[in-house]
Amino acid sequence: MMTRTVAFATLGLALVAMTASAQDMMRDVDLTSPAMVSAEMTRPELEAVLAKASAAQPADFTGKRLSGLDLSGLDLSNAVLRAARLNRTILRDAKLDRAILDQAWLLDADLTGASLKGAHLFASQMARARLDGANLSGARIVADLTGASMIGASIADAKLGADMRNQSMGLMRAVLRSANLERLNARNADLSRVDLEFATLRGADLSAASLKNAELGGADLTGAIVTDADFDGANLVSAKLIAPNGLDRAKNFDKARNRERLIRE
Repeated sequence: MMTRTVAFATLGLALVAMTASAQDMMRDVDLTSPAMVSAEMTRPELEAVLAKASAAQPADFTGKRLSGLDLSGLDLSNAVLRAARLNRTILRDAKLDRAILDQAWLLDADLTGASLKGAHLFASQMARARLDGANLSGARIVADLTGASMIGASIADAKLGADMRNQSMGLMRAVLRSANLERLNARNADLSRVDLEFATLRGADLSAASLKNAELGGADLTGAIVTDADFDGANLVSAKLIAPNGLDRAKNFDKARNRERLIRE
């Protein structure tokens, strides 16, 4: 048990350190190993643990190998899934409200229609995950969502930006590079310093969102709602800002970087 605990602690430190430098842990991890693609529990076994959980003692799946399971519709609210492996796991319409998914692996996971309201995702690896229609409102998201699909999802009031009061290990922020965020509800979301390069934000609602110092190079914001969105320091090089809604009411648009290199038509 001690060896396993030390191993998880070491892995956790490695995840944080690598996230801080590049939010890319995959260069040193064998993604085909049993630890990354197998499951050590069945769905009935998970359900048994959940049945015994309480508000005082939530279900704890820390470090568990749960990859490839079909957990559709399962209620995992408040569950602790820290450093769990959920690669290619199916979590369609599952409830993960207030769940702890720090340092969890969810590569290619299917969370279509899932609810993650108030969930905590710190240093989580979610490249190519499917979150179409998912609800992540109020969540804390410092995850790598490169290439993820979040069509029609909600991150309203969520915090994805870098907390500049606590960056001792380097810039920690969400990465949504090349993600499909079409029709995303990002009202009042904190997207400051978030990497949104080449992301698709067509028709997204960015009302009152903070885009301070966000990286929007090559992003497609065609038809996006930007009323009261704060563009202070945002990098707009080669971004498409065609037919936006509410641009006249956006904040600090004159302070955005590379506005002269915007694609406006």
